[in-house]
Amino acid sequence: MFRQFCHISPVLPFHSLAKVETRVSPFLQRETPRLRLTTITGGLVFRHGFAISPVVSSFTRVSSFRQGHSHFSNSRFRLSSLSKINTPNNYTKPIVGRWLLLSSGLVFGIVVLGGLTRLTESGLSIVEWKPITGVIPPITHPQWEEEFEKYKQFPEYKLLNYNISLSDFKYIYLMEWSHRMWGRMIGLIFVLPAVYFGFRGHMSRPIIKKVVGLAGLLGFQGVLGWYMVKSGLSEELMSTPGAVPRVSHYWLVAHLGSAFLLYSGMFLTGLQILRDSKIAYDSFPKGVARILANPSLNKFRRLAICVAMLIFLTSMSGALVAGLDAGLIYNEFPYMGKNIIPPKSELFSKAYARLGEANLWRNFIDNPTTVQFDHRVLAISTLCAITTLWLYSRRLMLPPKARLAINSVLGVSCLQVTLGISTLIYMVPLPLASAHQAGSLTLLTTALYLVHTMKRIPIKI
Repeated sequence: MFRQFCHISPVLPFHSLAKVETRVSPFLQRETPRLRLTTITGGLVFRHGFAISPVVSSFTRVSSFRQGHSHFSNSRFRLSSLSKINTPNNYTKPIVGRWLLLSSGLVFGIVVLGGLTRLTESGLSIVEWKPITGVIPPITHPQWEEEFEKYKQFPEYKLLNYNISLSDFKYIYLMEWSHRMWGRMIGLIFVLPAVYFGFRGHMSRPIIKKVVGLAGLLGFQGVLGWYMVKSGLSEELMSTPGAVPRVSHYWLVAHLGSAFLLYSGMFLTGLQILRDSKIAYDSFPKGVARILANPSLNKFRRLAICVAMLIFLTSMSGALVAGLDAGLIYNEFPYMGKNIIPPKSELFSKAYARLGEANLWRNFIDNPTTVQFDHRVLAISTLCAITTLWLYSRRLMLPPKARLAINSVLGVSCLQVTLGISTLIYMVPLPLASAHQAGSLTLLTTALYLVHTMKRIPIKI
């Protein structure tokens, strides 16, 4: 059957190579160095003496050249020569990209669910870490009573929730249980297909390395989550004056930051695979490639990356605000009290300097007033940077998808700032606060998509 659509001709002389038409993309030339020996006026000569033309629709057997002389191979054409194109060393199938985008969507969902878990103060309701047996929640009344008694032994119940009922406990327990179950589901949906794709040879070696790194980050994310919960179960809270039973804001930032990095890695890698697939099959628009090859876009590329990094930094600042409940003070905008900038004595309070420390740098991570002010400054700076980048883009010729991306970044940033101000003014209501956290990852998504659409395309124009 293969011979019915593959044309195998007799040996061609050297001058005939100029007439061999090929449409193998430069992506395959770059990714399959073992196959290529040389390129002669559009015809590719491979180690086994075959020139490949459009989408493997025509094969012409040609001579391999050594020291300027042509030597003809007497071996018959074998399908194994073609199979090298799809080995794990040089090509990743599009289904892997779609799977990574699905995984990134699940990570997006768990970030939103994690925000709801924190806002409902449900994160400390499960006081044990049972990766296997914890899959099944309490079912019978005695089982619920047992879990409730465990919860009563820890500071959150003793200091904050000492008057909650069993039905209230069930609500916060199931919120945290859902969050953990979602994490387990992500682990299964990511690891099992990764193993399958790896053994089936659907991924190139560079992509395999990235997937292994993402799997490691996924496991690390789970470990960070448990240590974050554990920080809120410490008995030291009982002996600390004015202590609030909540997780450490340091662990919260680390947990959310790793989730953002995991999401970004899955999202960008998935987009990269789908783009490279189009290049491999010669279906990427040549007009877009010409536009992206313009050197005048280099500055815009760098600025787009800087904006994405600034968005990430602002999001982590927001995690500090959430971890310290800093959104419950100065519920006004743009003022903080009587002025836009709060008093210096509040921004740099000596109360947050630890024993033996002369400087006051801990205010930037421990002082709710300073943390909220920093988040305001970063948020406004991010909006100004995005607006400037959008105005600069109006002077440039961008591909349609890049134009859509920069417009989306501006639109989402305006919406995100509006949500942030509304959340602050109305003292962190659950719907607005949850939407604001989801908005931060949505804004990062649009910025990452902009960075992706501006990447140069490795094909010859």
